[in-house]
Amino acid sequence: MSFTTPPRPLDVTALFPQLAPLARTATRLHPRPGLPTVHDSSVGGALLWPADEPWPHCGGPHERSATRRVLSPDDIRLLRRIQVAIASRRHLGSPASRPTPEELATEKRILQGRPWPEDPVPLLPVAQLYARDVPLPFSPPRADLLQVLWCPFDHPSHPRTAVFWRSASTVTDVLDAPPEPPAIKSQGYLPEPSLLAPEQVTEYPAFMELDEELRQELGDPSRWGGSCPATPREFYESELSTSPGWKTGGWSRWGLSDPMPRRCPECGTEALPLLTIATLEWDADSDSWAPEEERTNPTPLLLGTPPANFTLIGIARGSSLQLHACPSSPDHPHIELVQ
Repeated sequence: MSFTTPPRPLDVTALFPQLAPLARTATRLHPRPGLPTVHDSSVGGALLWPADEPWPHCGGPHERSATRRVLSPDDIRLLRRIQVAIASRRHLGSPASRPTPEELATEKRILQGRPWPEDPVPLLPVAQLYARDVPLPFSPPRADLLQVLWCPFDHPSHPRTAVFWRSASTVTDVLDAPPEPPAIKSQGYLPEPSLLAPEQVTEYPAFMELDEELRQELGDPSRWGGSCPATPREFYESELSTSPGWKTGGWSRWGLSDPMPRRCPECGTEALPLLTIATLEWDADSDSWAPEEERTNPTPLLLGTPPANFTLIGIARGSSLQLHACPSSPDHPHIELVQ
């Protein structure tokens, strides 16, 4: 499986040479549902976790809700299998395309919910990236494997993440049955197991991260020579600067707030983008980034799933969770940014 991002509408550095030194490489991960093993780079797949290393838990606090229903990971997986079965029957034009009585009864039982779990809560795997598959922007010495997990409850508005670096060759005895939380705050906090198809692209800073002089030049329609079909800022941000979706490296995407300083909480070094965990691979404002292959052979989605939501993750109403780390010492505490 491979995916190809279409070429950008124009070479922005030909019009604005000042951008050339600011170019960064990002690796779009292009996760698509699959059956990853512990030896694969994946989203939501099994982790190469040492059998003699305790599985991480979140001690909370986890705010309880008297009205919101929570489901177990197995509940969510069963609901998704039912949705796949119904969608498959509809796709084939089966007369039995409606949910069966058994499926409706199962859905009703599951949606009654589960009790809120007691603390501490086992973390859920989010991503596993082998350096042999995914170019990581930086890593600690001798580390060639990045693992990201999260607590499936809000802290306070999104899952709290945990980052682990390790050398894959040192893991000889793998934990084969990691614990799972008995319940999850949101179905969108359980990633659908997905394989990756990494692709490198070039990015430039978001408009508001540029200096004032360059912003003024980019915002001047006369500087574009008629090659800008929208307002200059919108065109630059949606088509030329940062790619949407799951990725490593590159530049930060902004939207919910203006750019803010990201400093390593331990040493003060500027923290750089490490991993972007995205709800959508693209949206209506960034659909030019949709891979060529998706235009000719779209990846099937569950009914009711937003377009390009292949991992079934949902963060803050369609946002992304960006993890920034210290390039000098990547094992320093990381920073979370929702945009």
